Amino acid sequence: MSSSHQSINLYPNSVHKSALGDPEYYPEIDTYVESIREATKGFGTDEDALIETLGSKNIHERYLIAYRYKDTYNQDLKDLMRKETSGNFGVLIKLLALPIPDAEAKIINMATKGMGTNENLLWSVICGRSNEEMELLKKVYFKKYNKDLSILVASELSGVLRKLHLACLQAMEETYDPTYHNESKAVEDADAFYAAGEGKWGTDEQALFDIICKAPPTYLQMIDKAYVDKHNHNLERALEKELSGKGKKAAIFHLNMKLNPYQTAAQHIKSTCAGIGTDELGLSCAILRYQHILPRVMVEHVNISGKTVEESVVSETSGYYSKLLVQMIKVAWPDAA
Repeated sequence: MSSSHQSINLYPNSVHKSALGDPEYYPEIDTYVESIREATKGFGTDEDALIETLGSKNIHERYLIAYRYKDTYNQDLKDLMRKETSGNFGVLIKLLALPIPDAEAKIINMATKGMGTNENLLWSVICGRSNEEMELLKKVYFKKYNKDLSILVASELSGVLRKLHLACLQAMEETYDPTYHNESKAVEDADAFYAAGEGKWGTDEQALFDIICKAPPTYLQMIDKAYVDKHNHNLERALEKELSGKGKKAAIFHLNMKLNPYQTAAQHIKSTCAGIGTDELGLSCAILRYQHILPRVMVEHVNISGKTVEESVVSETSGYYSKLLVQMIKVAWPDAA
């Protein structure tokens, strides 16, 4: 289980620092910008060059490239990619052309655009996030789409899913304090969790979500242990019994992103490749969003599936799209691919 006192960040520290002001460049960024310009000039697009230039860069480097391209050519890099690419490759390369908080805002927009809502994509972005990144994501979404994320979620979801997402959006995770988050308090919250779920007729989902959203990971482990000691099964099993459908999946995902984040991320990647057909959009978004933590996720992926993330990607995808995903995996862990 995670031993962190707070939910993990998916963004590297450099992205959080860059969000505070204009980024600092280094000379290679201009070279990368020119390489992209050359790959998209004239008739046709050099996809291999785009993979080499954008796909081979880490999250921070892509942030600088996107910022610098707009600065140099007065054009958003994502707009250039929209014009020059298409298909699954085009969707992913457009996301790579955005700073990662902007890319996540775009993913949310994609999940809620048009007829119907892609709930699986939506909860994978919003649930299980640190306070810091949730606040940044809300700020970026409002800046890009001029709409409050909570209002969007309330209009797109209903029932249990709406309650969970709105709780997550409050960024209510408490700062871990061992003098407050102690064993006695954990027993009290475990009892409150039982009383809101298995211990009553009907389920008070809001009370369940408040507990798992407020508790920092270290303390949530204590609550989980106290629950097992009293009821012989853990919080995940309790949620399985009390909830159903996508609301159950999302709540368990949120819980486990706090208790076992790397294993949970690995399971999420695996789920996009499971069953008949591949969820290419889900897979693209997962590799993009988890790239910073991918080395630890990849270890867990082997443990739960018996094969590497790269092997799953190669078996489920093809063409330039596959090459781009594999290149992104190599960036995260060069020796693994």
